[in-house]
Amino acid sequence: MAAPKFAPVSPIDDARSYSSPDHVPKSWTPDRPGEIEGFQPSGTRLGNQGPDQGFGIKIANTFLSRIHVSAGESAKDAVAGCLGIGLKRASLFSRAPVIHDFTIAFTAWGLLDPNPPADLVALRSQLFKGAGGHHGYEHQRDLADIVPDSTLKMTPQQVAAAYPGRWRDLVGADHAVAH
Repeated sequence: MAAPKFAPVSPIDDARSYSSPDHVPKSWTPDRPGEIEGFQPSGTRLGNQGPDQGFGIKIANTFLSRIHVSAGESAKDAVAGCLGIGLKRASLFSRAPVIHDFTIAFTAWGLLDPNPPADLVALRSQLFKGAGGHHGYEHQRDLADIVPDSTLKMTPQQVAAAYPGRWRDLVGADHAVAH
């Protein structure tokens, strides 16, 4: 990097360049207590790690004007519930969330359908209730955990083609336990 014009440098001095230090410390190793060896642990209620997950909130909120909730349901709960599902899908592909992650979540749960099946609405209204509240993390984790990975590995077009006929398979209704 060139020196600024105001820095006093004699034109007859040798140009400086990088030189290694005399002592090179040994490389770092994960030897502290609590260090995770290998990959992040996975399982129920452990979440799904991935890059730039905060941006997922912005993407999920873009669905607010398009979702259809029935009486007794909250749009805030719907967005919060689908947020965890979309983030889980993104983490399955080891990337940041994109719009398709949330399109799949909202489609599978019938939130983009103005006339979803009545039994889906009944299940959805129980499972999503409170997901957007202060203590909604458990609801969000439950929703993300019950949606099968097979659904999350589908394309948005495949989910749209399977909905509403196979909505039970898409959301994992057989494994869903209402609160």
